[in-house]
This record gives sequence, C-alpha cells and structure tokens, in this order.
Amino acid sequence: MAGRLEGKVAVITGAGCVGPGWGNGRAACVRFAEEGAKIFAVDLKADTMAETIERTRAVGGEIESHLCDVTDGDAVASMVAACVARFGTVDILVNNVGGSAKGGPAEMSEEVWDRQVDFNLKSVFLTCKSVLPIMADKGNGAIVNTSSTSGMRWTGAAQSAYAATKAAVIQFSRVVAVEYAARGVRVNTVVPGQLHTPMVEARLAGQRAGGDVDALLRQRLARIPLGFMGDGRDTANAALFLASNEARFITGTEIVVDGGMTARCD
Repeated sequence: MAGRLEGKVAVITGAGCVGPGWGNGRAACVRFAEEGAKIFAVDLKADTMAETIERTRAVGGEIESHLCDVTDGDAVASMVAACVARFGTVDILVNNVGGSAKGGPAEMSEEVWDRQVDFNLKSVFLTCKSVLPIMADKGNGAIVNTSSTSGMRWTGAAQSAYAATKAAVIQFSRVVAVEYAARGVRVNTVVPGQLHTPMVEARLAGQRAGGDVDALLRQRLARIPLGFMGDGRDTANAALFLASNEARFITGTEIVVDGGMTARCD
C-alpha cells in the first residue's frame, strides 16, 4: 500500500538534533520517509544530521542532506535550488528551525533580540519566500511551520523574544495561507508544548534549572494534564497529517501538541 506522502518531495529544515533521540526535525524526516516522501534534510551543521540520515535510511527512506544558514536569504535560495536540481520540485516544506533565549526586554540585549527574530521568524519568511513560487506555479503544496505554546501563553519562563517570534509564526502562517489558498498551497502550524526532546538535556536544563535535568523534567511534567511528556515524534505526526492529503481542507490553522497544557487555567 502506498504511503500517505508517496512520491512527494519534502524540504525539512532543522533536520539535525543537538543530541541522540527524537528531536522534531529528525522525527519528521523519519516519519515522512516512512510514508513515502523523498527527504531534503537541511541544517547548519553536518554532524547534527548524522543520526537523522541513519534513521531515515533505516526505514528505507531516500534522503539528501544540505547545509544551510536559513537566516541568510541567498543561502536559502541556493538550498531550494539544490533541492529542485536533485528531486525536481518541492511539494512539502516543514520549517523546524528555532530556539529560545531567556529574559525579558529589560535584561535582554538588543543583539539577542535580533538573533531571536532572525532565528525563529526570518527563517520561516525566507524559506517560504523561495518555496512558495514553486508550489504556486504547479498549483499545489503544503507548508507546515513550527511554533511553540510559548507563542500562545506563559509557559514557565521569561523568554519574551521567543514568545513574540513564535506568536508571529502563527499569524504569518495564517496570512500566507489565505493569500495562497486560491493557488492550491496550504499553510498550517504545529504548536508543540513542553516535549522531552534532546534539547532538554543539551540546553534548557542549564537555562532554567541550574543544569538539573531531573528538576526541569519534573517542572515541565507538572504542567501536563495527560501526565507524560511527548517527544519529537508527536510533533512529526501532527506535521505529517497537515502535509498529507488527509488535511486537504485544512489551511490557516494550528494543531497544538502539548498534552492539554494550554487548556489549563493555571
């Protein structure tokens, strides 16, 4: 039986991961490949993609990797051109680049603010800028942008730039979805909550719990009504649905993947 993305070409940015395990981008590469997509995996560093490539090929997937700074417009245009040269087109774009920086406006430097805007928001703008004409010309395509529950509500830490840019990703996606609907391009957003991805051990514990991973995990788990933390595979499954034809009548909206966290009052 054919997979849900059989024959499709998917550009997945942030395809690497800071450590072993299921980051959002790595999981998306594997799940999309399992459903028949050809994967054009994009990240800034080659070593972060080694496990992604291995896991994708292990499920029989076809994957090509490409190094790119997705905050650089020329680099992004070259990346998309390389995908077209390799696979002939782009059918699906998954924007998964992003990361948080602690602090509110009083203590955050202007340089950190600007970097957050570039990393979390400009990257989405630039990839869409290069991919949308390809999709519009052929009259179909699906874009899935990755936001965060921090863009919807307070999630336990002052990270004003991250929250602002992730909220902007949601509204950017809605506006582009309406603009391109008549040309057959769907644009939606996955909104992950506090998942247990390799980022917890590699970065977040140091930012928020003095390096105590177990303490951070307890803090995060206490906010989740379902009583367990998902991982990158949960984000990937939501993105897979939105990229597939099962979501053919869905555009300009969001799927929140958070175990019920944002539905709580506290």
